[in-house]
Amino acid sequence: MKKSYIFLLLFVAFGIKAQTNQKFPKIDSLLTLLSANNKFMGSVALREGDKVVFAKAYGYSDVYNKKPSDENTKYKVGSITKPFTAVVVLQLVEEKKLNLSDKLSKFYPKIKNADAITVEMLLRHRTGIHEILADSITAQNIGRPHSKQEIVDRIAGYASDFAPDSKYTYSNSNYILLGYIIEDVTKKSYSENVQKRIISKLGLKNTYLPEKIDFAKNEAVSAIYDGKHWETIPEWSNSLAYSAGALVSTPSDLTAFMKGLFDGKLINAASLEKMKTLKDTYGLGLISVPFDDKMFYGHTGGIENFRSVVGYEPNSKFGVSLCVNGDNYNRNDIMIGILSIYYGKDYKFPDLTEFKVGETILKSYVGKYSAANFPLKIAISTENGKLIAQADGQSAFPLEAKSETRFEFKGAGIVLEFSPGKMNLKQAGINVDFNKE
Repeated sequence: MKKSYIFLLLFVAFGIKAQTNQKFPKIDSLLTLLSANNKFMGSVALREGDKVVFAKAYGYSDVYNKKPSDENTKYKVGSITKPFTAVVVLQLVEEKKLNLSDKLSKFYPKIKNADAITVEMLLRHRTGIHEILADSITAQNIGRPHSKQEIVDRIAGYASDFAPDSKYTYSNSNYILLGYIIEDVTKKSYSENVQKRIISKLGLKNTYLPEKIDFAKNEAVSAIYDGKHWETIPEWSNSLAYSAGALVSTPSDLTAFMKGLFDGKLINAASLEKMKTLKDTYGLGLISVPFDDKMFYGHTGGIENFRSVVGYEPNSKFGVSLCVNGDNYNRNDIMIGILSIYYGKDYKFPDLTEFKVGETILKSYVGKYSAANFPLKIAISTENGKLIAQADGQSAFPLEAKSETRFEFKGAGIVLEFSPGKMNLKQAGINVDFNKE
């Protein structure tokens, strides 16, 4: 799941389904390289029509007990939950139990501007409802269960960020509320709706809304690399992620979901067209991503240190999904590598050689940094010959040296540049100058 602040977005492998084509061994070699260098743990699947032509898992589902992942290991998929939620909403619209023009005030009148916010605006992130995951109270209580009433009351307590439908700003609050609306309309739980309306219809075997991570069910835990070892990340409460990001699945199931969606097995053609129609880069629970001359539809996700992506190219009925539980490399770069190899494009494997910086220089960067236009302070420390960064209330993450002054955390696309008494942060269009306290 996305957040508006920094967070955390040994080799064992099993089960290649197909190696008859040279591109699949080359994809395997890329992922093996990343896994062997502690850049990545997770699973990938490529689907051509009804057939999964490549599926393989890398690393561990349980790093503490060194339990290897396999093709059926389930991963938290974060915001890839959102297309599932959007499909259920559109099914209810087709059944005339709900309208896209229905006002939020019909369900939750105490939320700011509820009488001007429609169901469609919730689906498109055009409401102005504040992001619950950007709330410091939420961040401090991310692991404990929250009741529906507690979450609704917290969202209702926020001031509006902007006038409804005036712009697009991603907010998980929108899709949490959509899950509650689904429950209000159907008088059944969100989980029951997804199970009956999507999972059972498509015959998905490894997709569901879990309670807590259960290793007995082959569910993975997420981990972060500290420079020497993978360390597990504390688990979020699924009551917070819920209909915005709590599902677990596998890459094979996610590609099957996208194929079923585009084959008309879940919603009609008119509803699918609405999902695909973007307004300020976002549709109804779908995004589109170009690659070369092709257009993929899908979504990305991030929760704890899980990262996920699913994409589907409808003309060729090709689907690809990557689920990551050890995130130490940018998933977009991994996907570019996979697709470049699959489509026969020129692709050079990454050089994973790390620049070595002397201990004296590293120690000169240690301290706490703050900026007037950034809500969190960032502490810099050293461990195992690496710089470690930690924003207030967030998990610590290691930085990889690219020069004596430039450091990166590839998993979240973070770049830090140091100069005497100062630090510059770049991430996803953010560019902030910090001063050392």
